Amino acid sequence: MILKFLRLLRILTVFTRYGLDEIAVTSINAPRTARLMNTFFFWRTITSPRAIRLRQALEELGPIFVKFGQVLSTRRDLVPPDIADELALLQDRVPPFGSDLAVAQITRSLGAHPDQLFARFDREPVASASIAQVHFAQLKDGKEVAVKVLRPGMKKLIDEDMALMRLAASLIERVWGEARRLKPREVVAEFDKYLHDELDLMREAANASQLRRNFAGSDLLMVPEMYWDYCSSSVIVMERMYGIPISQIDRLAAAGVDLKKLSSDGVEIFFTQVFRDGFFHADMHPGNILVSTAPETLGRYIALDFGIVGTLNDFDKDYLSQNFLAFFRRDYKRVAEAHIESGWAPSTTRVDELEAAVRACCEPIFDRPLKDISFGQVLLRLFQTSRRFNVEVQPQLVLLQKTLLNIEGLGRQLDPDLDLWKTARPHLERWMTEQVGWKGLTDRLRAEAPRYAQIFPQLPRLVFQVLERESKGQMTHPHGGSSDMLAMVLLEQRRTNRMLAFLTCMAAGFGLGLVALYLL
Repeated sequence: MILKFLRLLRILTVFTRYGLDEIAVTSINAPRTARLMNTFFFWRTITSPRAIRLRQALEELGPIFVKFGQVLSTRRDLVPPDIADELALLQDRVPPFGSDLAVAQITRSLGAHPDQLFARFDREPVASASIAQVHFAQLKDGKEVAVKVLRPGMKKLIDEDMALMRLAASLIERVWGEARRLKPREVVAEFDKYLHDELDLMREAANASQLRRNFAGSDLLMVPEMYWDYCSSSVIVMERMYGIPISQIDRLAAAGVDLKKLSSDGVEIFFTQVFRDGFFHADMHPGNILVSTAPETLGRYIALDFGIVGTLNDFDKDYLSQNFLAFFRRDYKRVAEAHIESGWAPSTTRVDELEAAVRACCEPIFDRPLKDISFGQVLLRLFQTSRRFNVEVQPQLVLLQKTLLNIEGLGRQLDPDLDLWKTARPHLERWMTEQVGWKGLTDRLRAEAPRYAQIFPQLPRLVFQVLERESKGQMTHPHGGSSDMLAMVLLEQRRTNRMLAFLTCMAAGFGLGLVALYLL
């Protein structure tokens, strides 16, 4: 309890020194309260912009708060743009933990000392972050690998800091009415889930395995192989990848990598993950991407760190593709209709009002050449407009928007003339064709055929049982004379005839579908 109190006292001290209380008071438009706070804290000098002060405070409080700032930077639907942009600059500047601790963690998790498990284990880490650090090693069969080791004691530290964050979020909601719109408790709960997911390295290994399988045989993206015999929840061992960090453009050019193609390939990889697989790497910042310089794989992307992935179902993909295509055709009415049809906008929303709001928000974008239009900003403006109409932004779409901004920034860093729309449009239109065209129909029939084959033979028996039950219930009704009984029999006969006609049509349609599938 004393340690928690001391930790809370340190947090409050840091927040006060950087004037984060002043940020909150300014946000609620209470000048008298702001003057009182400045008088009380007369000893401090606040000159830096609020976003910079917030970033510096989080960096001083340590890795958990740095990660919280990173997650908060993705919630541009909740935080102001200047704060989101500054928080996006946060990096995990965490010193590595001792090699003896890493060896003990590996021994405890895998049941043997690293000297027994590997032909060589490098004690000096090559990378260190808030959750884990990486060592290079060599398996006994000669394969070079990277060993990712969870930082010891992380769960206890995270649980303690998360308890303080939940307390702070509750207090903020009680004393600041405007904070309810920002949903601090929901944001903290989302961050809690995100952190605990990262603590399970087996989850990361499974994500990598799925992404590798999705791009098997691809000449665009390489994903390291996981060695499952050496994986646990706190240690994972993967294939060692060789390449140049994508941010080192001069080295890439000197190695002979085609930067324009690299830029276009990055966009294609992203949209392939989103619209083909519905499973995408959601942490594609420059630190997690290498570019291969080996002669046989020159210019291919290499993905690393799979702790955060996003998933989209067919409904999400349909929503996104329709919105993107409608945006770039300036069909704002279709954008409004897609919001209401998806159920994310209330059914009582007037299409013309939502259409007008979307037009006012996005029309200025299209005054610029298409190559200068930010795809990520289009999505962000869509979220901002949606909020005015009580649309709940879906978590998977927030991850998508964050990743799209990363990809777009990387692409234009490699090729300033990148036309993202020109590169993305074929993928969107192909996906739409596959969904609503003949191919989409046949694919769905093929997928559902085993269920139809099981259900269809049972239909006559099930229908007969229902009709028999209804008939018995009506025939035994205690009231009514013979004329009523005759009318009921005729009504039942007509109902049976309609049911038989429907079943006949359904059987014919099903038979034709099976024939079509067989011919295809």
